[in-house]
Amino acid sequence: MTGFARVSRAAPSGDLVLSIKTVNHRGLDMHFHMPPGFDAVEPALRSAIRKRIVRGHVQVQAHLTRSCGAAAAAGINEPLLRAWLDSFRDVARRFGLESQPDLNQALRMPGMMESREAHEGAESLTGEVPETEILAAAAEAIDQLDAFREREGAAIETEIRMRCGLLRDIVRSMEEIRSRALPFFHQRLRNRLGELLSGAQIDPARIAQEAAILAERSDISEELVRLKTHADQTDTLLSDEGETGKKLDFLLQEMNRETNTILSKTGGLGDTGLALTDLGLAAKAEIDRIREQALNIE
Repeated sequence: MTGFARVSRAAPSGDLVLSIKTVNHRGLDMHFHMPPGFDAVEPALRSAIRKRIVRGHVQVQAHLTRSCGAAAAAGINEPLLRAWLDSFRDVARRFGLESQPDLNQALRMPGMMESREAHEGAESLTGEVPETEILAAAAEAIDQLDAFREREGAAIETEIRMRCGLLRDIVRSMEEIRSRALPFFHQRLRNRLGELLSGAQIDPARIAQEAAILAERSDISEELVRLKTHADQTDTLLSDEGETGKKLDFLLQEMNRETNTILSKTGGLGDTGLALTDLGLAAKAEIDRIREQALNIE
C-alpha cells in the first residue's frame, strides 16, 4: 500500500533524518539508501520493517547532517597533501619555476578534507548515532507510515464495498432476466421443431422436455449464486484482520471465472441473451475496478 513517513531526530553529532516510502508490490521488497557507516544497523532495520509490513516496495533513506562541532572533527588527508606538495616541488624544480604551493587550492582538491569515520569505518558513524536511536527513529517512522496507510486503506475499503454492492445489484438484475428465459426456450424450440417437421403434430410434453434440457445447459443460476457469495465474502474479508490482499486476489479470480462462464452461456438467446451479456460485461468491469484497488491492500 502506498505510504510515506519522515522522522527527524537530534543526534550528538548532528541531525538524523530517516524516511520510509512504500508503493504497491506483490511481495515485500526492501531497498536501503543510507550512509556507509549505517551498514551495521541495516539487518535490525530489515527485521523491524518485516514485522510491520508484509507487502510492498519499501524504500528506506537515512541521512546525517553534522553540526558545526562535528564538522570540526574533519581533518586534512595528510598523506594526500604530502604527495601533492612533493609533486608540486618536483615539477617546479625540473622546469625551473619559482612558485610556492597554494594551500587553499590544495584543500579544494577532492579527498583532501576527510571526516574521522573515513579512517575508523562504520563503528564511528554508528557511534555518533547509536543503533538504538536509529531503530527508535525507524519505529516512529513505521508508526507514521501505518497511520498514513490506514487512512488510505479506509478510503479503499469504502470503494470496494461500494463496488461489491453494485455487483450484487447486477446479479439481482440477471436473476430477474433469467426467470423470464424459460418461455423463450419453449418458443425457440417450437419454431425449430416446426421447421424440421413441416407442420406435423408436436407433442407438448416433448417440447417441455427439450426446453428443460436446453434451459439446463444455458442455466446460470449456480454462477449467479457463487458470484453473489463471493461478493459477500469480499465484504467479510475486508472486516477481518491479517493478510487480506492475497485472499482477495483469489476471490477476484473466482468472481472473474464465474462471470466468464455466464457470458459463455448467453449466446443464441436473442434479446434475453443480449441483456445478460450487457450485465455480464458490467460485472466484469466492476470486478476489474475492485482488482485495481485490491493491489493496494496487504
